[in-house]
Amino acid sequence: MSTIDQKLLDRSENKCELCGSGDNLDSYKVEPKDEEILVCGVCKEQIEDNSKLDETHMYCLNDSMWSEVDAVKVVAYRLFSIMKNQDMLDMMYLEDDVKQWADDGLPDEPDEDALIYRDSNGVILNAGDTVVIVKDLPVKGAGFVAKQGVAVRNIGLVPGDETHIEGRVNGVKVHLKTCFLKKS
Repeated sequence: MSTIDQKLLDRSENKCELCGSGDNLDSYKVEPKDEEILVCGVCKEQIEDNSKLDETHMYCLNDSMWSEVDAVKVVAYRLFSIMKNQDMLDMMYLEDDVKQWADDGLPDEPDEDALIYRDSNGVILNAGDTVVIVKDLPVKGAGFVAKQGVAVRNIGLVPGDETHIEGRVNGVKVHLKTCFLKKS
């Protein structure tokens, strides 16, 4: 953990400026400017690695996007852009220089043809995630039922089919439809 500037702690009231958590706080530099915001460990991990972005946790941006701190608004804008949440982007107002700052830090556009795997709630799934089965599912050819509530850890993504993932249930590697899963 880096040393956190007292002014930053005072401004944020010792809370994550995105979600309001007081746990595992650290500063985050909002590139390319030399401004920092205070974030919790959960938010920082998701900001730094977009593949770990949990849209459910990021509902907090609905409040933080109205911050008076430009750097907080920039991070909210970037995360909404990455999540492709156009409704929230349309609600935000950024001065031209702040919008340019936000745009300058966005990652390059991903491949338009890249498949996006989503669970039953629309949350993006990534290889290695843990999901929970939301309905009893008969497993064809294996002779058992994958029960509701069973956690499937370290999932794999089925190449070329964003509606299925692979994982182990009862020690058997199976393909499961994403519409019957919930990211945990």
